[in-house]
Amino acid sequence: MTEAASDRDRARSFGSVAEDYDRARPTYPGELIDDLVAGGTPSVLDIGCGTGKAAELFIARGCSVVGVEADPRMADVARRKGIAVEVSDFERWDARDRRFDLVVAAQAWHWMDPDVAPAKAADTLWPGGRLALFWNIGRHDPDVRAALTIVYEHEAPTLAGATSALGMLPDEREGRLAELARSGRFEGPELRAYTWDASYSRDAWLAFLRTHSDHLHLPAEQRESVLRGVAGVIDSLGGRLIFHFTTVLVLTARSA
Repeated sequence: MTEAASDRDRARSFGSVAEDYDRARPTYPGELIDDLVAGGTPSVLDIGCGTGKAAELFIARGCSVVGVEADPRMADVARRKGIAVEVSDFERWDARDRRFDLVVAAQAWHWMDPDVAPAKAADTLWPGGRLALFWNIGRHDPDVRAALTIVYEHEAPTLAGATSALGMLPDEREGRLAELARSGRFEGPELRAYTWDASYSRDAWLAFLRTHSDHLHLPAEQRESVLRGVAGVIDSLGGRLIFHFTTVLVLTARSA
């Protein structure tokens, strides 16, 4: 299996837990959405819209939104919220000559083909229209991370140095900027960041973990061992943990 095919397979693993994904995954800061719609209600294309966690925020601010989602199970959840979703890989999606003021990808751009997606996104924008790529990065307090790392090192060592559940997410910003620059279709890139905290009960954190693709791909028995160990750590903390989020935004405009 090629790396691209493997990534696409991992992306589609979320459909098996679509309802849980919608309940357990974090949202995005209202300040970010407000910044993107400042001065009007743009027409929005949401790439890899999933269950509509970003799309519903734009709709609440009066925007018209079209979502593109590869997994029909995720799309079904979004449609039940009243979101217009077209099921397709974005790279093969037929825009039918439609153009949008704002194209967004929330926690999804890293699944796209970097040789195809930037130009495809530019083609769906009006000249001067904006592309907004954003995603959440989380971190634990040092003592919490240390305790959780012990669990992963014992139960799932392949994840201990890699999973975003421990805050092991690489900084993608420079890579995303480089992709957009190589396409030659965008200008004026900006980097912004929004910080916020989320409090999780034990059960809510375990539900969150069950929606991570790296956890979903563990053998079931191993995954449950990880979750039991994590539950024990959270119980030792009084039943809750705080996860510190930074939502990163890469914002650029289509060249005229």
